Amino acid sequence: MQKIHWGELTPEQFLKEYWQKKPLLIKGAFKDFTDPIDANELAGLAMESEIESRIIACNNGDWQVEQGPFDSFDKFGEQNWTLLVQAVNNWSRDTQSLLAAVNFIPQWRIDDVMVSFSTPNGGVGAHLDQYDVFIVQGEGKRRWQVGAPDSSLKQLLPHPDLKQVSSFVAVIDEITEAGDLLYIPPNHPHNGVSLENSMNFSIGFQAPNNQELWSGFADKLIDENLGEARFPDNERSLTSHPEQLEQMDIEKLKAFMKAQLDDDKLFTPFIGKYLTQNHHALEILMPVTPIDSEQLSDILAEAENTLVPVSGIKSLIVPFQHQEQAPNETSFLYINGESFLIDKETITLATYLTKQQTLTTQTVKSLLTNLKNEQLLTNVLNMGFWYIE
Repeated sequence: MQKIHWGELTPEQFLKEYWQKKPLLIKGAFKDFTDPIDANELAGLAMESEIESRIIACNNGDWQVEQGPFDSFDKFGEQNWTLLVQAVNNWSRDTQSLLAAVNFIPQWRIDDVMVSFSTPNGGVGAHLDQYDVFIVQGEGKRRWQVGAPDSSLKQLLPHPDLKQVSSFVAVIDEITEAGDLLYIPPNHPHNGVSLENSMNFSIGFQAPNNQELWSGFADKLIDENLGEARFPDNERSLTSHPEQLEQMDIEKLKAFMKAQLDDDKLFTPFIGKYLTQNHHALEILMPVTPIDSEQLSDILAEAENTLVPVSGIKSLIVPFQHQEQAPNETSFLYINGESFLIDKETITLATYLTKQQTLTTQTVKSLLTNLKNEQLLTNVLNMGFWYIE
């Protein structure tokens, strides 16, 4: 498990002074850092059709982008190109372990770990991202330049699949080495150029925009026929200006729409499902035959067995409050967009599941104190979200 060495900073200070405000480079943030996946393994992932990858190359100012999967990399030569592979943490448990370093930020904000391999002078050009990112320098060295938000920057499109920005004034201009950590907030221009063969591990954070949230919520209402109630108008008063849309009616229409957002029975299931759906392929491992109570008992009887979560799977506990109940009496566990009702008897097991750490049979047996826990665990196993190793 990797741990950030903050130096004179603390996570609290980082969130207050830097998070979504200004970039930060921490030299030696990870002591004795070892790449969780090497360049050859990364190349192997880029050969798989279900894994999103691309190569960006630039020769004499001519930018080219090629989408994976790749059969070989020989034609790209020994410099001026970068291989980028999305969601490597979904296929590499060691890469997934990097996320433990940022556990001071809620799980739902994390998207994936993108890994890049760059040859000398390789990079993707100066660009902007709309999300926060921590970039861990692995093997090799890279020159990073990061600027402040600047509305005068021009958008460039040197290739149909590559968005860049014009030159910017750098507030950070440093060479990163193994174990260095660079934080870049949204809308800060940045450019990284490899000085030698190098690896970078980019922890990207999920930041849905209003359009995506409204669209997703509207889809739920449509799919489940939950938005069919008509606008109520039983307190209409006489108008002397029928040609006008009165402000009072505008407010009523807004309140009519907002009422569904304020309805926890609608919004809570939506947001739990939305935030735990993975944007990238996962290796879901459903058992050939469903596991029942007897089979689970046999599995737990073998001390060498462990229960392992699918790498990169997203999970959350979402409290669901009813007026007639005490707060947090009932909650939902969401895993990969699927919901499981939990209560005070199952909350401990559910918490273990969201932590996504390998469980020994001894630990699991200590948690199976009632039938509800047994049912929850077998459901999760049978859906392929956890598996026996």
